[in-house]
Amino acid sequence: MANSVEKQDNRPYAVVLYGATSFVGQITAKYLSQFLADSNDIEWAIAGRDEEKLKKLQSEISDSGSAKKVDIIIANSNDEASLDEMTKQAKVVISTVGPYLKYGEPLIKSCANNGTDYVDLTGEAIFIKDMMDKYQDTASQSGARIVNSCGFDSIPSDLGVYFTQQQAEKQFDEVCEKIHMRVKAAKGGLSGGTVASMATIFEEVGKDKSRRKQVANPYLLNDDADAPNVRQKNVSKPEYDSEHGRWLAPFVMASINTRIVHRTNQLTDYEYGREFKYDEAMWMKDGVKGQLTSYALSAGLFGFATTMMFKPSRELLSKHVLPKSGSGPSKSEQENGYFDIRFFGYTPSNDSISTKVTGDRDPGYGSTSRMLAQSALCLAQDISHQDVKGGFWTPASAMGDKLIARLEEHSGLSFEVVEDK
Repeated sequence: MANSVEKQDNRPYAVVLYGATSFVGQITAKYLSQFLADSNDIEWAIAGRDEEKLKKLQSEISDSGSAKKVDIIIANSNDEASLDEMTKQAKVVISTVGPYLKYGEPLIKSCANNGTDYVDLTGEAIFIKDMMDKYQDTASQSGARIVNSCGFDSIPSDLGVYFTQQQAEKQFDEVCEKIHMRVKAAKGGLSGGTVASMATIFEEVGKDKSRRKQVANPYLLNDDADAPNVRQKNVSKPEYDSEHGRWLAPFVMASINTRIVHRTNQLTDYEYGREFKYDEAMWMKDGVKGQLTSYALSAGLFGFATTMMFKPSRELLSKHVLPKSGSGPSKSEQENGYFDIRFFGYTPSNDSISTKVTGDRDPGYGSTSRMLAQSALCLAQDISHQDVKGGFWTPASAMGDKLIARLEEHSGLSFEVVEDK
């Protein structure tokens, strides 16, 4: 295990995409094929359990004009030997195989054992916690860098806070002690895979009271001995934002994003401060219409969560109402989607700063596939094992400025200071 990192240079693939035939996996594979079409020095492969589907995807990639034929690796999360054979061939493995609570552990175990870097797009904080508890020491010893949540949850939030703090440091010579994130606008569809992940979390919470306590802990992913215990705001019901003249509604991704941001703070030796406060919400309009929308959305989210916690209602909803696994927004919907997220930071000296992170694709799929792919390439090509050693990391703590540069150049994301607050 100790020599795994040294052996990475001899591995045939810079990146292996596992779960390549899933909905987001196919989008990611096609983006990678286009992005790497002219890169003769970067070899990559698609992997999964269904050879027929992988060959179909391989053919589609070739038909799209990619000069390079992508290789296929057969691996199954139920077959430890096949996972080890795959991870030993890769510098970085991308996993799109969710729900991660159900299917994610064997691959993380294999990567940790074999010194293989790993990225995924999980929004399941309790899964990350479980994996950290089990494999942090193994990954540290082998040199495997495990970076979860490299999609819409949680790159815009994690890197958005990181960027905001950098800009505050430049302007005011101190970081923000408090940041509010607000989703100003977003357009995009929901896939069956996302719904399956949410259902799995609610199922866990519904049957295990200890999981409820975990889910409620804002510092769930802070694994240091002296984690902060500052009371964190949680926008769980309609509120009026008098500073900006808008109604607020809960943001469904806040439960993962806030945890990732607080872990980044820990991993950067609490650069944001031990008293740092962070919350997320969705912006609605002002006036009666905004108020009604906020109340309707809040009630809808509460009803959905309650329904999904009980098996009979969860199965009924999944069978007759929600998108099926493998389905998702059309190519047109992905390309016409977008997101605009705002950050409002406040320093101890009462200075304030506003920033925004925007994306030019559907957040959950068009943008997520690009974020995921560039995270893997960044880890493989830009981040040395001397600078970032083995263990569980966040996007901002592991890749920071280098990932922001990649996302702005290749993924349609933009990070900007907003002068008009």
